[in-house]
Amino acid sequence: MGLKDLIQLKPKEPILKVSEDGFSEESRKRTYHEAGYRDSSRNMGNAQTLSVCLDAIYAKFENEEKELRHKQEELKKPYTQEQHSKESEIKGFQVAVDNAYESIKLKEDKNQEINDTIKELKFEITDLPQNPDVYGIPAKKGASAKFWIGLVVLAPITVYLFTFYASVVYSAMEKQFTYSDQRWYVPDAIVKASEDGFQALATVVFAPFIFIGLGYLIHMFYQKRKLSSYIKLVCVVLVTLAFDVLLAFFVEKKLWELNVVDENAKFGFAEAMQSQEFWLIIFLGFIAYLIWGFIFDFVMEEHKEKDKIKNAIRKRNEQIDIHREQIHDNRAKIDELKSLIMDLKEKISNAKGRIGELQRIIDGTIIPTKEYKLYASEYLQGWLTFINEKLTVSRSENDRIIAECLEINKLHLDTVGVREDYQNTVFTKTL
Repeated sequence: MGLKDLIQLKPKEPILKVSEDGFSEESRKRTYHEAGYRDSSRNMGNAQTLSVCLDAIYAKFENEEKELRHKQEELKKPYTQEQHSKESEIKGFQVAVDNAYESIKLKEDKNQEINDTIKELKFEITDLPQNPDVYGIPAKKGASAKFWIGLVVLAPITVYLFTFYASVVYSAMEKQFTYSDQRWYVPDAIVKASEDGFQALATVVFAPFIFIGLGYLIHMFYQKRKLSSYIKLVCVVLVTLAFDVLLAFFVEKKLWELNVVDENAKFGFAEAMQSQEFWLIIFLGFIAYLIWGFIFDFVMEEHKEKDKIKNAIRKRNEQIDIHREQIHDNRAKIDELKSLIMDLKEKISNAKGRIGELQRIIDGTIIPTKEYKLYASEYLQGWLTFINEKLTVSRSENDRIIAECLEINKLHLDTVGVREDYQNTVFTKTL
């Protein structure tokens, strides 16, 4: 046997040249089938060797896919589009974040302005009673002090008017004078009237309010500052004077009738005017009535001045409440914007993470597993063809080897990511 017979050169394997235009599926399938047959013949169909050969076939398929640049670009196109979409999303999210930060700053600045306004309003509330004219309020300084002084003076005069007229009305209408009791002023007139019955009590109790009401009319007519009001005011004063004159007349008549000697004598206004008690009753009632009416008018005017300041303070307090509600609303919106910013940043982070994943896919090689399964099956068929046609073993041994080869092929497909339910899914392997 010659040297050429002893040393056999390894036959050249057909090299599958891959161009940008690719190659036909049939020729590629045939090449894998032939490679499976050839590798099986070299290894006598050994199932354990099949596992190594399949790994080599996968590496070969991967290299072929790398050279198919146009095909890789098509396979990567959805990922590239998704990457561009994510980048656009990030830009949109970033614009939204910037707008949210700007809105937060505007609302914080607005809250600062509102707080400054609240401080000014609080200062005005403190300063307004002392300097109302500074704030355009036509109110007198010290109106509150005058009001309280007038009210203190008015209270005892009111009590005096009530007790005086209650006493005079009781003496003029209910009391029976006697020689031992000729006093027209009765301090306990209400108690004595209650002993005479409900009608007497009601008359004595409510009659003083007639004079108090007439005094209130002095204020009502005097404040209008019109000629007609002044005429009405004079009429009210004259009516009150007439009322006082009548009460004094009836009281004095009762006293005259008690002390008269001549039964034919008559008592008239001429006789009443000659009595000191007549004039005393008029002046004690009528003058007190006028004083009460004018003091009441003064108190109401001062109260009006006080109300101007009080209303101005109330309006400022209402403005402070409104401003505080605005601050509360702005703070709530700021919290919402901060929460929105956190959500947007999380979305930006997730989008960047997805862009990184997509970039790794784009930088790597996309392996179309559906196609690889087709060519791996061709390779396995070539391998099994040699076993069935050329391997001389028993039928049972042949079946065992084939079953073992099928199991190894299944494990290989599982290892490289080929699944029955993921036939259209692509997997990546970084360069």
